[in-house]
Amino acid sequence: MLFINTRPDSRAAELTQALQNKGFQVESLPLLELVAQPFLESLAQLYQQLTGAQAIIVVSPTAVDVGMQYLKQSGLKLEDLKHIQWIAVGQATANRLHEYGIDAHVPDVETSEGMLNLPILHNMRQTGSVAFWRGEGGRQFMMETLQQQGIQILNFVLYHRQCPEVSYSKFKHLTQNSNYNLEKWLVLITSEASWKYWLELCLKNNVQPDCVYLVLGPRLFQLVKKYRDQQQAYFHIIQLENLSPSGMIHHIQAL
Repeated sequence: MLFINTRPDSRAAELTQALQNKGFQVESLPLLELVAQPFLESLAQLYQQLTGAQAIIVVSPTAVDVGMQYLKQSGLKLEDLKHIQWIAVGQATANRLHEYGIDAHVPDVETSEGMLNLPILHNMRQTGSVAFWRGEGGRQFMMETLQQQGIQILNFVLYHRQCPEVSYSKFKHLTQNSNYNLEKWLVLITSEASWKYWLELCLKNNVQPDCVYLVLGPRLFQLVKKYRDQQQAYFHIIQLENLSPSGMIHHIQAL
């Protein structure tokens, strides 16, 4: 079987190495690249409200890097935010925050649902605000849930997603290689955006997405399952609770 690692190149290496060490064939096919949004007046105004937030939720290492860059441009310093709680969507994001001297809360399950289960968010005051350092289109479910609880959201859209141009040509090459049968592909899907781009690649190359999918979290599992049911397809879906290489290898070996 061929494992398709769809993580961005900067975050794919550890998993690829672990799988190759176990003898699996792996191809890197990143479905997302993150491009910083320009620092416009609307963002500058949000930064001026940041000192009043109860918490800052940071959704990726890219959000850390762009957020800190623009924090400096806004004229604020990290010292101005020392009273604020920081929440990272996963350990990689928490590690990047730690490089700036920030200790962040991290959920056990690295999904929006896992974040919402953090005790710190259950105890938020409805009179306060929560800032999201995020990408365009990301974490809508989480923001809407907190808004329904009466919490004001400061929405920092720091970057946008796109499918890397090189992945279009690489996907075409892989599907045209007679040694690769899509039904024997194991495809990692970690977000709704990456699923969207995966389907786009399949459509552009006129191939059926009949692979085995390893998807992160129950909500994404349901999204992919809904597509399968609507299309009356028969591909297999495996739900991952996290992105640890050991857990993924366990699922693959079970196949």
